[in-house]
Amino acid sequence: MLNEKEASLLEAIQAGFPLTPRPFQDIGIAIGQSESEVIATLQNLNERGVIKRMGVVVRHRELGFKANAMVVWNVPDHLVSQKGKLIGEMDFVNLCYLRSRALPRWPYNLYCMIHGRQRSEVLDNIAKLEAHCAMGSLAKEVLFSQRRFKQHGAHYFKSKSTRTNANK
Repeated sequence: MLNEKEASLLEAIQAGFPLTPRPFQDIGIAIGQSESEVIATLQNLNERGVIKRMGVVVRHRELGFKANAMVVWNVPDHLVSQKGKLIGEMDFVNLCYLRSRALPRWPYNLYCMIHGRQRSEVLDNIAKLEAHCAMGSLAKEVLFSQRRFKQHGAHYFKSKSTRTNANK
């Protein structure tokens, strides 16, 4: 259950944080709380599991990164932690994570995302990754994005104005 202060804060942040030197202060001003109250409330919401994480949503296409590929690997279970750490060291890898296989049709368990301005750049980086991580012999698929679906953070509930109008 959220109190009014928590609900107000969640509503304020679900559209994103302001790109300012003091975003917590600016959010606080907008909702009538101090910077320290905003930070303390966010910490409390995180500790209670209401907020799982906070991070940046980068809109890659708007930054000129038009060739985006998810590379999926079939890594033996005893090597997956080692290979994942090596992949994570590569500066062009945006994320790397482990997933369960969906056998027999989908044997892949290690995923990484690589963004590039051109397809050839992404393919060159995949080749560098294979060499650096000794992954050349492992089965993989390179899945280039064709369409973007989700590019926003968490939405906890409808905006206050929508909730108010719905109650009339």
